[in-house]
Amino acid sequence: MERLHITDVCLRDGLQNQAVQVSTEAKLKLAQRLVEAGVASVEATSFVSPKAVPQMADAAQVVVGLQQRLPLLRTSVLVPNLKGLERASQAGCQEVAVVLSATEEMNRRNINMGLAQAREESAAVLREARARGIRTRAYVAVAFDCPFEGATPLDRVKALAAEMHAAGADEVVIADTIGSAFPGEVRLRMIELSGVVPLDRLAIHLHDTRGMGVANAWAALDAGVRRFDASVGGIGGCPFAPGAAGNVATEDLVLLAENSGFDTGIVPVALLDAVEYAQSLLGRPLGDHSARWLMRQRAEASRR
Repeated sequence: MERLHITDVCLRDGLQNQAVQVSTEAKLKLAQRLVEAGVASVEATSFVSPKAVPQMADAAQVVVGLQQRLPLLRTSVLVPNLKGLERASQAGCQEVAVVLSATEEMNRRNINMGLAQAREESAAVLREARARGIRTRAYVAVAFDCPFEGATPLDRVKALAAEMHAAGADEVVIADTIGSAFPGEVRLRMIELSGVVPLDRLAIHLHDTRGMGVANAWAALDAGVRRFDASVGGIGGCPFAPGAAGNVATEDLVLLAENSGFDTGIVPVALLDAVEYAQSLLGRPLGDHSARWLMRQRAEASRR
């Protein structure tokens, strides 16, 4: 079967806006459960200001802990600028990601830079990371719609994706940051983007605000995309989209792929341990239809 590559982002994008503070040890235990289910790649943390994002204040400790306990796990971290890259490099990070929003206002709200400055900073981080032998990812955020400026022009998204690819990004991730995209639009945009970024370096990051996460994933698959972000239990959300649901759930994406002729290397029912552990940390139910179905399957298997 054809391989689908999934990066679970629950430790960073999932946890960063949660009201419950999660300890370093708990984050490492959650990562362990993901690995036991077959997850081979995670976005672990972000080297941003601890005052701005307290949940990520232990970034260096998380990286070191993952390297010690799970040395084979592909671990990516978010860095907002060259200063963040320096901190990540000192912690021994082997892969970093930058986030470039596709609109002026989103960049100002998110990183206090205009679009032009954000483009320069992102490219500079990518070039410096590559010079240090560090792998790179580049997000193009609000690639479908912006909560402040409305629909994002496709030509701009293509130009920014091409720019990040030219700057040396090993992977360019197209992000439906507020979960507003629909399948037809996803398919069209990813086909267009594959003309400026090779498909083997093109990924998509989906949210489930309007219940379209899995449908959008299928549309991206139909367009030839084989690299996806997801978050176990659907943990996450966007602070700029009130009421927004979290990321597309890893278990939903794995169940879709494994029953549609793709190999993810992940055992769907084994993800339940991670879902249930995350529930215990956050104190609320996680997952949706797929998780509930997998729980029934597990219960039936245990009775046989």
